[in-house]
Amino acid sequence: DLILSGTSGDTGGSAIHCAKGLSELDVLVVFPRGRVTPVQEKHMTTCLEDNIHVFAADGSSDNIDQPLRRLFADQKLVTSHGLMSLNSVNWSRVMVQIAHFVYAYMQLSGVERGLELPEFEVVVPTGGAGNITAAYMLKLMGLPLKLVAMVNSNDIVHRTVTNGDFSMTSDVTRTLAPAIDIQDPYNIERIFWLLLDRDGSSVKNIMEEFQRSHRHSLFENHRRLLSEVLLTGTVGDEEILETMRRCWEENQYVMCPHTAVAVWHQYHHPHTAGINRCYVATASPAKFQEAVEKAGLPFDPPEAVLALESLPTRYQNLERSQNWCEDWEDRLRAWIQFVSCVRMKRGACYSES
Repeated sequence: DLILSGTSGDTGGSAIHCAKGLSELDVLVVFPRGRVTPVQEKHMTTCLEDNIHVFAADGSSDNIDQPLRRLFADQKLVTSHGLMSLNSVNWSRVMVQIAHFVYAYMQLSGVERGLELPEFEVVVPTGGAGNITAAYMLKLMGLPLKLVAMVNSNDIVHRTVTNGDFSMTSDVTRTLAPAIDIQDPYNIERIFWLLLDRDGSSVKNIMEEFQRSHRHSLFENHRRLLSEVLLTGTVGDEEILETMRRCWEENQYVMCPHTAVAVWHQYHHPHTAGINRCYVATASPAKFQEAVEKAGLPFDPPEAVLALESLPTRYQNLERSQNWCEDWEDRLRAWIQFVSCVRMKRGACYSES
């Protein structure tokens, strides 16, 4: 079997370090070169086990999603090579995230046996929208959740909810929270489907227009339904830094810039009396030296992070070309086939020299 995942920063390293060295599983990860932090990149490229295959693409994470979609749409390829994904396009990842919100509710909502379930607010830093989709599914299952999706300057989710503008801008904006530098929040399709009473035909039309033209204007009744179940906000880099500083001043806690995207909401929207809040923290600040130092906070990474700098690396480049999407698809397809062939012969993909 082979895991094929694109990453905007964190999923790739997690997948690699969960599976490295396993004899029956290969992992192929594609990351956007120059759009992840040095620590995130090293976390992936310094893993030299034979079952780990890393590609650095000259583009954004949204660009990477395009050839990966085409590869997963090839059912013969998927079946013959046992392809799977660890991105939230994989339903099993969203299912696990549902369990996270159940745990948060039981721990933080103030629920008591025998009493009515209290409302509970969850605030989620949002890029591909997998986490907020999981929370919405749990809401539909009966937990009284109030959902808030916070985004950075790549604000497609915010614009979709507030004015029905489900469209990409000309390019992905690079921010201090790179793992959510996403303008194609593919899980929004799941939210549309659930929101529109599982009307697959309508959702298909929305998504086909969006994939074709990179824009779609929601009908007002659809936008209103969406805004009734999901609040949103957007913050820029300065607001991220402001939030990191304030959290440090008040709590002596260094948060990562993605977490700060969510926590900004705490400092600018009064807490509703009687309703507990939960902010989803997403990553270690040790991965984000630039943001921590720009905020003027102490940066004290663990030894394991410092050690990455001196380790050898291995990865392949996916260069930008005139027909980059087709070229990347062909390169990745060829490597998948090569890996499967090698495994059938019980050989090695890389020489030990």
